[in-house]
Amino acid sequence: MTYYSYEEFISDLKSLKLPLEVYSPEAIVSIARGGVTFGHFLSSMLDIRELYSINSIHYNDTKKLDTIDIFNIPDLHTYTKILLVDDIVDSGDTLDTIVKILKEKYPKLQIKTVSIFYKKTAKIQPDFMVKEAHDWIEFFWEEF
Repeated sequence: MTYYSYEEFISDLKSLKLPLEVYSPEAIVSIARGGVTFGHFLSSMLDIRELYSINSIHYNDTKKLDTIDIFNIPDLHTYTKILLVDDIVDSGDTLDTIVKILKEKYPKLQIKTVSIFYKKTAKIQPDFMVKEAHDWIEFFWEEF
């Protein structure tokens, strides 16, 4: 297990600023729960007030489930470019499913994806990413 600290997170966040500013999304959609903290920080850093979340259940604690439940899909019909945010792309199943759902519902929407961690073996790679994950990540925001 790897512990991911607040200090490391802030450094990684700053490394994404320029490429994300170049993309210039109109809205941010965070995948709850893991992407919500990351999305909040990104919205502050990029000064984007249009911050939404979409819910996905694919894990129960550390156990991957056989199904992906996607719900609370935001109304994005007024946007042309969004940033879809998650903390980690593990298998890629969740990100792939959500991208497909959003493209089906909003066919003209340009979607770019960002995650802090990714695995090279995932079925989909984020457009913007920081670090390769080699084991389970314990994020500072999961401490309580």
